Amino acid sequence: MDQVSAWLHEKNPGLDGPIGMDEDLIEARLIDSMDFLEFVDLLEEISGSSIDLQEVTIDDFRTLARVKERFLDPAAHAEVPAG
Repeated sequence: MDQVSAWLHEKNPGLDGPIGMDEDLIEARLIDSMDFLEFVDLLEEISGSSIDLQEVTIDDFRTLARVKERFLDPAAHAEVPAG
């Protein structure tokens, strides 16, 4: 999460202090449409997995907690058994 936080601070130089895990990144304008694809690239680089934009929603990128859960938690990449 340090890389994600550092990227967000780089994109928002006026931002002071840590970003809360439940802060709405989109509503707070920490990620905008111009930076979104770069943010996705960063997450792919960190996770080592590609992100299929057909399989995600904007809510998957809304908070650091959700980003961690959806893209950076090793359990999220475990194969889900067929049910």
